[in-house]
Amino acid sequence: MTTAAHVGVLDWGIGGLDTLARLRRRFPGLAFTYLSDSGATPYGKLDADALAARVRAVVAALDVTHCVIACNAASSVLPLRDPPCPIVGVIAPGVAVALRSGHRRLGVVGGARTIASRAWSAPLEAAGREVVQSVAQPLSAHIEAGRLGGPALEADLARILAPIRAAEVDALVLACTHYPAIAGAFARHLPGVALIDPVDALVDAAAAAFGLDDAGGAEVGALRVLTTGAPAATADAARLAWRLDLDVTRWDGPPLAPR
Repeated sequence: MTTAAHVGVLDWGIGGLDTLARLRRRFPGLAFTYLSDSGATPYGKLDADALAARVRAVVAALDVTHCVIACNAASSVLPLRDPPCPIVGVIAPGVAVALRSGHRRLGVVGGARTIASRAWSAPLEAAGREVVQSVAQPLSAHIEAGRLGGPALEADLARILAPIRAAEVDALVLACTHYPAIAGAFARHLPGVALIDPVDALVDAAAAAFGLDDAGGAEVGALRVLTTGAPAATADAARLAWRLDLDVTRWDGPPLAPR
């Protein structure tokens, strides 16, 4: 086991807290730092160069030994040139899981930047899969606000999933780490369609890439939860979306670009 490992987990919002929770269950003795970079321009609104620069700057400033990018938009600009530490993103492990699933006709739902990047669809299509994509905003905003059900969410899901349903896909890729919070709602709208959640594959990929093992330590490792946004709002969102009670600290980090 890499006993000195201090693993960072990065997302713009609170979607990656599910990734953090799964990592901590598997590696309870490791130190973790989570950053919600919600004070910065939403990652989906940055061009590739600006997003890569932001990810590189944030990871370097966190002073961690390894970093998990629990954000599909940020993962779409990996690999970084001259990364400050070993980095694993969610897309490559997720594509591998989707291919191993054996499903031939796949739906992919994600944010506008993730979908436009074709980071999911291009490798899946190159492997002979049929792919139907749909931009799934504002689902992450619903989840950040703790709206895991209700008429507004259901109406947005019906609209977003209409082209997926019409294509009669075999499986749906959840290409945003927020979306497992509403997996039940996806299943209701797409009965009989398998859901592909890449987060466990991301944990496996991090374990392999970083040389971590599954043995738990005698003590629970340290945890820092940071945000460049509002700590109270981040803590409220974590509780509503994931039922996590966290102490969240404001972090200034690298300078923020003007919104």
